[in-house]
Parts: sequence; structure tokens; C-alpha cells
Amino acid sequence: QAGLVQGRRTRLPTPPGPSPLRSASYRLLGAMAKRTFDQEMNFCVRETPTMYSIKEGFVPGMNVPGRFYVNEALEKLVFDELRSFSRQSSNVGGFLPAIKQIGNVGALPGICKYSIGLPDVHSGYGFAIGNVAAFDMGNPESVVSPGGVGFDINCGVRLVRTNLLINDVLPVKERLAQSLFDHIPVGVGSMGIIPTKQQDLEEALQLGIDWSLREGYAWPEDKEHCEEYGRMLNADPAKVSSRAKKRGLPQLGTLGAGNHYAEIQVVDEIYDPFVAKKMGVDQKGQVCIMIHSGSRGLGHQVATDSLVEMERAMTRDNIQTNDRQLACARINSQEGQNYMQGMSAAANYAWVNRSSMTFLTRQAFAKVFNQSPEDLDMHVIYDVSHNIAKVEEHMVDGQCKQLLVHRKGSTRAFPPHHPLIPVDYQLTGQPVIVGGTMGTCSYVLTGTDQGMRDTFGSTCHGAGRALSRNKSRNNLDYGDVLKRLEDMGISIRVASPKLIMEEAPESYKDVTQVVQTCHDANISKMAIKLKPIAVVKG
Repeated sequence: QAGLVQGRRTRLPTPPGPSPLRSASYRLLGAMAKRTFDQEMNFCVRETPTMYSIKEGFVPGMNVPGRFYVNEALEKLVFDELRSFSRQSSNVGGFLPAIKQIGNVGALPGICKYSIGLPDVHSGYGFAIGNVAAFDMGNPESVVSPGGVGFDINCGVRLVRTNLLINDVLPVKERLAQSLFDHIPVGVGSMGIIPTKQQDLEEALQLGIDWSLREGYAWPEDKEHCEEYGRMLNADPAKVSSRAKKRGLPQLGTLGAGNHYAEIQVVDEIYDPFVAKKMGVDQKGQVCIMIHSGSRGLGHQVATDSLVEMERAMTRDNIQTNDRQLACARINSQEGQNYMQGMSAAANYAWVNRSSMTFLTRQAFAKVFNQSPEDLDMHVIYDVSHNIAKVEEHMVDGQCKQLLVHRKGSTRAFPPHHPLIPVDYQLTGQPVIVGGTMGTCSYVLTGTDQGMRDTFGSTCHGAGRALSRNKSRNNLDYGDVLKRLEDMGISIRVASPKLIMEEAPESYKDVTQVVQTCHDANISKMAIKLKPIAVVKG
């Protein structure tokens, strides 16, 4: 979800001049004698029914220990990956196991407390997807790493409620799914239908959701219900390359492909009626819409461009990492600041993108039901980011510190009474939108005080892949997957049917176990369960 295709190790763009690989910037894992699986497991200790710790020494140069949250149902997948790695004579052609990646992140300069893996953790580019790491802004050695954010910067999920019930929607479900598909451009090469000129793009990169508000594509309440209020203030469009802008201009207001989707869902369970009511959800069968998308080609290009700069910075500043994919730069270096400002601009693009699709979703529903979006009560419950790095204040060893928190394939989950969450949710904690897999279910959670202490206010983001995209394509038949969705009463509209296998439920971990682990560990609390009745995909 946050990195490149699992199981394919992609080459970094190599800057001109002497190869950084010949520099002292990489502590090669191969320098250590290969350990057996049992020897590796000596470093992993189950601390609680939901959490393992990773002792220092698991990989070279760890500055802090690691920890990862899995229950008994999820641990097999994580350890099977490590077992398979232990049997290999070399690791050419694949990502390192997620546990190794958590350890390698623990060896980065300036990291605080621990490198954290959440229950949906799986291997990704540099950082594992589902990896959280915080770096001390007061330490001049601290780094920022694009691998800790991911290529789809501010990939995220937005949940929109309605006052419709399942019985209102079932008679027109197919027409509604088609209307959504017709309104929202989807697929790999999709182009936006909201008119956007170059100047609009520059302003969207700077202003985020404020641009959508100004242009009439968002409601004022939408801004209030976005993480960061829909705008990163340190964004600088000048730090986004012309190539990135060229890729981003035609794609604004598009869903894209892969695991991105727009789903019509119904409330299946309410675990906490007080919290649900605060979100405007008051009964089972209520209809909501979930939109999952990110910064499209623009964000990918920002990440790619920054990796070239950072390799140079690593050579110059003699920054050592265990994996070339962990290319990074000191936060306060020119390269570090360039990335932060470019990443923030890409994050703003993603908020505009989701706002544009919310506008189109409201139009699609208004057309089918012949009522205004206001009359249908189509308010945003919340919009969360899954791939982002942000400066936040956290308690470390009894001191309040400014940290740069990298969340890749994970969600911010601030507790009740936190000053950065909207007034509507001060008593409940921040809503966390956890998207499930096509045809299963999704959840809304809320942040907790314990999560603030233990995971820098972070929790899971989704199901997390169990099979690589390649394995999914080879093992599954898209006709079977479509038939099963049909049998479950789920309408589906998809631009590229063969992508269906990659997103089939079998390709992912069980989202219910992922969410249950977070709930049991008290790093977030379950509030609402939703199930899909219609899916629109790229």
C-alpha cells in the first residue's frame, strides 16, 4: 500500500559521480554471518499477548530496540517471512522481511524509544509498511527518510456519512454504483474532469483543502474533519519538480488504480454508541462512502526525486544505514528540508484530490436520489493520512520533545482532549478510518492515551498484504473473485478487471484480527464496523 510492489526490489535512481555504493554509507547485512531461524528468534520476545520486542543486536548498529504488535492469529505470517529469509543464501530480488526492516529502522540516527511495527506490517521499500518511527528534532544527527513515508505520499482514507439507510439504496444500488463510476475518473491513466490549469496546481500544492474550499469543491466543515485540517503549512511548490507537476496536473481528482477505491458501505456493528453518535452514525444499516486515494504520480515523483538528492547527502555526511533503500538526510540539511517541503506539497495535493472526489461523490448521490448533498447529510466524518511524516510533540522519558514522526502504512490516532483534533471529537478521541479489503469489512476506531504513550499516537491503517501482487495474479482467477463478490451482494465497477486478483480478500491479512490486536493492545478502540455493498476500483 505504501511502498512499491512487494517482492520486487526496485533500483534507486543513481546520481552522477562516484557510486554511493562504494562509499561507507551502507552497513551491509551480509557482513554478518547468516543466522538460522531459531537464532533469529532469540532476539524476538513476546512481551504481551499482542506485542513482541526485538532486542538490539538483531541487525547491526541498532540505536533503539524494535517492537511489533501481532496476536497469535497474525504472528505466523510475520515469522514465515523471516523463516523464508533465513533459508535463502542471498536476498537478491526481494524486500527484506518486515521484522528485519523494523530492526534496520532502529539503526537510523536520531531515532527515539523504539522502531514500531503495527499488526498490518509487511515488507516494503526501506521501511516496512506499517512501520512507525520518531526522530528527535533537537538532535542534529536525526534524519528524514522518504522510505519512511512511502511513494504514495498522503495516501489516505476519507469516510463520508449520509442519512440514507440500506433499504433506500438497495433498489437503486446498481444505478448508484454506475453513477459513482461515471463521476469519479478511475484507472491507471485516468484524467481528472475538474478543470485544472498549471496555476491551479501551484495553488493547490500550497493551499491544500483551502484551494478546494475557495473553488467551491469542499464544504467548510470538511476542513475541520481532516488531519492537519487538510493543509501542511510548510509546503513549498517550488520544491516539487516540473516532472512531478506534469504527472500531477492531469490526475487531480482521480482515484487511480491498485488498492485505491471508492466504496458504498453500510454500518454493520456499533461497538460504542456514544462515539458513533458524535460521528453522526446512529443506527445499523446507515449508508456511508469510503474514499481511498493519495497523491497519484506527483507524490511518486517527489519521492523518487528526493532519493537521488539524499544519496548524495549520505555520502557527504557519512550517514550509515543497513539498507540502501533507507536513503535519508539530516532533517536540518538542505536535502532534508527540500524533501519535507516537497512532501508537504504532495500531501496537500492528496487532500485536494480526495476533496475533489468527495465533490464528485456528492454529485453522483444527488443525481440518483434527486436531493441535494446537504439534504442527504453527506458530511465528512474524518480524513486520515496513511503515508506521511510530521513534526509533533510527544513525551519521551518524562520530557516533552518535538519529534518528526514517520508513519508509513499507519494512521495517526490521537487521544481525547488532544489540542490537534476537532472540537467534535474532543471527548471521543480522533477517528481512525481503517479500510478493509474488497468484499470484507472496514472499521472506525478512536485514539487512546496508551497509544499516545506506546506508539507515538499511531495505529494500523488497513489489512496489510499477505500475498505479493505477483502471487495474487498467479494464484487467483478474476472471474472467480468477481463471482464471489456478486454472490455476497456487492456491486462492482472496475476499470481493469485483471487488477481484481491483486486486491482479492485472500491477498490480505484478516482486517478483523488486525483491528482486534490494536483494540486489545489499547492503542486504539473499536467504534464502528462497516461492510461494502458497492465497490468502484481502478
